Amino acid sequence: MPFLIILLMGIAIAGLGFWGIRRIASFKAQRSEDYRESEPRLDLRRHVTGQMNCRGIIFGPTGRVTSQFRAVMETRWSGPTGVMDELFVYDDGSRQSRQWRLTIGGDGSLRAEADDVIRAGHGQVAGNTLRLEYVIRLPRENGGHVLDAVDWMYLQADGTILNRSQFRKWGVKVAELFCVMTPEEHSDA
Repeated sequence: MPFLIILLMGIAIAGLGFWGIRRIASFKAQRSEDYRESEPRLDLRRHVTGQMNCRGIIFGPTGRVTSQFRAVMETRWSGPTGVMDELFVYDDGSRQSRQWRLTIGGDGSLRAEADDVIRAGHGQVAGNTLRLEYVIRLPRENGGHVLDAVDWMYLQADGTILNRSQFRKWGVKVAELFCVMTPEEHSDA
């Protein structure tokens, strides 16, 4: 009986340790406040406007590259509301488009809606970053899964934006995306 108690205590301590590490030292542990003073300051209406070219890769659940893509993003603003049209071309020749409807709040918050986004995404601009969380439904040809997404975008001094996103199902990471978004005037894409 004492062995069973010690085993259960060990399992509980290991579980708490694993949970603690995920809360403190992981991609999901980042908070907007961590970047509040970082420069240059991200202004979505200035830095995410007009045409941007994008190159990126998608990693599957094992950490291996499963796909590469190029994209063109065109964003138009009217005051605090904007529309971003995205066209992705994947390495297998398939194409995907999405239109985001964006609303910026006076406190740096962002509301983001798209037809394949189940619930409106909510984000926060802080310093040189944007954190955006949303729930997305993949296309049928990709399984039609519903995934929780967290996007982090980091503005660089030259106007380039680095984007890292993770996608989870039932709390388990199933994919990760990394891409470089370059304003048209700086792009060679």
